[in-house]
Amino acid sequence: MIRVLICDDQDMVCQGLQAILRTAEDIDVVGLAFDGRQAVEMMPKARPEVVLMDLKMPVMNGIEATRRIRETHPQVKVLVLTTFDADEWVLDAVRAGASGYLLKDTPRAALLEAIRGTAAGESFVDPAVAGTLLAQAARAQPQPDPGYAARLSPREKDVLGLLARGLSNGEIATRLHLSEGTVRNYVSVVMSKLDVPDRTQAAVLALRYGLADLEGE
Repeated sequence: MIRVLICDDQDMVCQGLQAILRTAEDIDVVGLAFDGRQAVEMMPKARPEVVLMDLKMPVMNGIEATRRIRETHPQVKVLVLTTFDADEWVLDAVRAGASGYLLKDTPRAALLEAIRGTAAGESFVDPAVAGTLLAQAARAQPQPDPGYAARLSPREKDVLGLLARGLSNGEIATRLHLSEGTVRNYVSVVMSKLDVPDRTQAAVLALRYGLADLEGE
């Protein structure tokens, strides 16, 4: 069973998400929190594997709650639920350690798939949110590369560049004439060398330090 904690300041949203998740036999809702501080305080007793986290809440917002949860319970994955695809807080949520980003109107099947994948260590990003995320990262002034480029082989840089542009492993494999399994291995190595937990943060880091170009082909 995947243990899930829901955090949203709107009771109707919490209840609605709980009702949806209860239809899945492999998901157990272990608690409802109505602000970020409550979610942080519930962690030791609830022991969730995945937290569904709203961003804009009173008392403590979802970004600070995500940061604290990831610092004290690094094994827990945070899946952010945003209301708007242009939410300016999305990039901050990435930096705080969130593993995935979905819109609140995500269909039931996609929400359940995202929770299962997030629990398994994958990253799920709604295409609309991904566009906002990468656009924000691209607008930021690139910072001096602290040596990341030297850690990567030319092929690993190719994979990172395509990953940063939102391509899936299958699409990268087609573009680079590699097998999908080989690309999966490259992605794993790249994340390890960059010391990031998921491909979303690898993409943001690549854009931040000028290791990828969204305009390239």
